[in-house]
Parts: sequence; C-alpha cells; structure tokens
Amino acid sequence: MRGGGARVLAGVLLCTLTACGSLTEREAAAGAAAARFGTSLRTSDAVRGCAALAPGTRDELERSAEQPCVRALPQAGLPPPGPVRSVEVYGGQARVVTRRDTLFLSSFPGGWKVTAAGCVPRSGKPYRCLVKGG
Repeated sequence: MRGGGARVLAGVLLCTLTACGSLTEREAAAGAAAARFGTSLRTSDAVRGCAALAPGTRDELERSAEQPCVRALPQAGLPPPGPVRSVEVYGGQARVVTRRDTLFLSSFPGGWKVTAAGCVPRSGKPYRCLVKGG
C-alpha cells in the first residue's frame, strides 16, 4: 500500500506542476481569468482586480506605488483590456491578447493569476508592462 500511495502523491504533484487539463481547458481557464481581471478594471472593482493578481505582482505594485493594491491598481494606468482575442498556454504560463492589452498569467493552486498587465511588445526586446511582478 505504501507504493500505491507514493504513486498517487507523485501523480498529484506532477499534475500540479504541469498544470493538468487539456490544452483547450487551460486556454479557456486562462482566458476567463484575464476576462475577469478586465471586468474588474472596467467596473472599478479594485478588490477583485487585486485578488486576480499573482502574489509577487501585487507585492511589486504595492511596493512601487507605496500604497495598498486597492489604491495603486486604479492609478496604474491600465487600459480596459476588451474582449479576449487569443490565448497561448505554455505549461503553467499563459499569454492572453485582448483588443487593447496583452496580459501574462501563471497557474496557481487556486487558478490562473495575472503576473503582468498593460504590456506592449517591443521589437527584439521583452514586452514592456505597466504592472508586473518583481
């Protein structure tokens, strides 16, 4: 029985580390998380917007703005993203392109969280993002 329990535990850990689910399911979940974040921006719901941020992103926003997330997020200058146009998932990471923004997300035990928002591509360089983790 010990070996069986270890295999189950190993399977759960592997599933957690590789963001279980089909690619379509992971894309849908990441897109839905980005859309919820966009709704929080559009409706000025900073509490939900901050809850949608990854912990490191929320911490960096608070540190750089020198104020709590619920005050800093509305002042970050993020565009209301608009409808999701495309979602690309790579393991536990995702890039969601909307009509007005590009967001990056990571999969956490509680679901997808925004790691960067207000991102614009730069030729030959990484994206420049208004909100990002440290």
